[in-house]
Amino acid sequence: MLKPKKKITRKEMKEDKLVTTYFETRSWIEENRRLVGYIVGIPIVLVVALFLWNLNLKESNQNATAKLAKVIPYYDQGRYEEAINGAPQEGVIQGLAAIVNEHGNTDAGQIAKLYLANCYFAGADYPKALEQYLEADLEDKMLAASALSGAAACQEALKRYDEAALLFEKAASRNMTGLQAPENLHHAAANYALAGKRQRAAELLKKIKKEFPESAFARDIDRYLAQYGE
Repeated sequence: MLKPKKKITRKEMKEDKLVTTYFETRSWIEENRRLVGYIVGIPIVLVVALFLWNLNLKESNQNATAKLAKVIPYYDQGRYEEAINGAPQEGVIQGLAAIVNEHGNTDAGQIAKLYLANCYFAGADYPKALEQYLEADLEDKMLAASALSGAAACQEALKRYDEAALLFEKAASRNMTGLQAPENLHHAAANYALAGKRQRAAELLKKIKKEFPESAFARDIDRYLAQYGE
């Protein structure tokens, strides 16, 4: 006589599914052990890669700083060609262009961009200077404002007065101190005037008079305003 089948409870069914799933998963892992190793190892690889990248960036910044120190004397002496391309005959293999090319993503590389832009500007190569000024990513407010005003000066030299005015105004807002802002606002006003926007020029001149009354650029404001009918 056959024994009646034992009734399987929900709990047992659930446990059976868990056991089945466990063994199926274990079997899949055994068959794909190499793939699983890759998947689990990905976060570790990323951490190691990030560490090595940061280490390389630090070393790159140190190298750029050392190279920049050798080039700056040429810049200070007005020897812009040597500053840009280096002076191999004097032991300076790399100039600013090479430093920017190799270390442009470092802090020192960004400063090298500013120097490189200044060299191009001194040589009246305004398109190249403009490119470097705009690409310079500088955290220091004074340096960032200098890069923007440099870009503005390039636009002015290229007779793009609207663009120059906007950049000079942006440079002023980047570092609203009595050292840089009045000059940048004054240049912005001059370029707005050249672009035929005298009302905007007058507004900026009034801003200089109000916010920076002690600056050298505030002395002749009334004369300029009179010219604009203010």
